[in-house]
Amino acid sequence: MSDPHAPLLSVLNGDICSPPPMWLMRQAGRYLPEYREVRKSVASFLDLCLTPKLAAEVTLQPLRRFPFDASIVFSDILIVPYALGQTVAFVEGEGPKLDPIRDGKELAKLDLKGARGRLSPVYETVERVVAGLPAGVPLIGFCGAPWTVATYMVEGAGSKDQAGARALAYRDTEMFQVLIDMLVETSSAYLLGQVDAGCRALQIFDSWSGSLPEDAFAKWCIAPTKAIVARVKAQAPEIPIIGFPRGAGPSAVRYARETGVDAVGCDTSLPLEWIRDTLQPLRPVQGNLDPVLLAVGGAELDARVRLILAELRDGPHIFNLGHGILPETPIENVERLVRLVKGEVFS
Repeated sequence: MSDPHAPLLSVLNGDICSPPPMWLMRQAGRYLPEYREVRKSVASFLDLCLTPKLAAEVTLQPLRRFPFDASIVFSDILIVPYALGQTVAFVEGEGPKLDPIRDGKELAKLDLKGARGRLSPVYETVERVVAGLPAGVPLIGFCGAPWTVATYMVEGAGSKDQAGARALAYRDTEMFQVLIDMLVETSSAYLLGQVDAGCRALQIFDSWSGSLPEDAFAKWCIAPTKAIVARVKAQAPEIPIIGFPRGAGPSAVRYARETGVDAVGCDTSLPLEWIRDTLQPLRPVQGNLDPVLLAVGGAELDARVRLILAELRDGPHIFNLGHGILPETPIENVERLVRLVKGEVFS
């Protein structure tokens, strides 16, 4: 079992640690050859997510290579639409494909009652991972935020600007609210299920929050996230929650104040000085190295890592990327990053 007094949990409680705890979004994945070997053994990405023995194995793989201070369960934000009965597939080279939900008839096909059973493989994965974690390394559970998940459910795929979901939210607000409410209910139960299985922290990924104007951001990003946090905290008040409103810009301040999250993930676009002076006094922060820079490496990587550490050292900070690690990232660059963050001296 992992140590409940892990550095990551201390920072999420508002403490300052030096060096800061670190983990990487998508730290289990395609940049690791051992992951690619496991992936070959199943027919689809979804099969991998829903096979607990294999999902636990790939969750633990990066911990065998790197002394990360947290693990995050290997899954996907689109597990929730799958749990609701929507057809979800991951097409190699194209990304996720779903049967789009664009009217009340399609919405009515979703099945709230069957969701828990469809999510049970993830809970088994969590149990397996927790049993194999090093001491002091907590497992992070996660879900996608309702707005971000809804964009895929409505559009049937990823998109550059989420225009289809935005249009539906404007055109039929009542129907879109029903979808969001279903996602709040299912996602809250999903997070609590992960906690029951052994997760000691949670993260809510709102990857497409940056596509909304201020009023819609309040309605479709802040309000649903606040509802999820309230539901989770009502049953598991001791579990810290990280919110990641990617692309939110200055609205991240309102997000931090109103959602109830314990920490805020910062994407690459946020200036370090602004994070330090405006956001970090409100909540612990997480981030925000550019994943592209990690993939490139070299002197620019070293300099940026040192700058992030210097700018955010006087407040609670979890070192992470500003988005997920890229598949083409050389393993030696991740090794160097870990050594830099952990304070090892390079000549």
